Amino acid sequence: MASKLVHWEISGPDAGALKEFYGGLFGWEFQSPPGFEDYHMTSGEQTGLGGAVGKGSDAMPHYVTMYLEVADVDAHLAKIQEAGGAVVAPKTVVPEMVTFALFSDPAGNVMGLVEADG
Repeated sequence: MASKLVHWEISGPDAGALKEFYGGLFGWEFQSPPGFEDYHMTSGEQTGLGGAVGKGSDAMPHYVTMYLEVADVDAHLAKIQEAGGAVVAPKTVVPEMVTFALFSDPAGNVMGLVEADG
């Protein structure tokens, strides 16, 4: 089965500034999940594909990435490495929200994986 694009992220040092920039320019409304004040999500009804703007990390202060849905994040990370890609962030579980990982392709582009719900 082919993997679908299911989410996107735009991150930078100031999540609030990104929220204001994209919200003001494109009319997007955002909501932050509880406990994630620097992560602002918008729906697919507004943007065509749901996504978020947020604060980057020390390792990746700013990035734009897309997430692909897969059945098994660990299995796909192994395939990615065999094909010449690299793991950027290992499988991470945010309880009751998402299981994800980040990888880079041979050109250095960072992409994400999201594990499909059971």
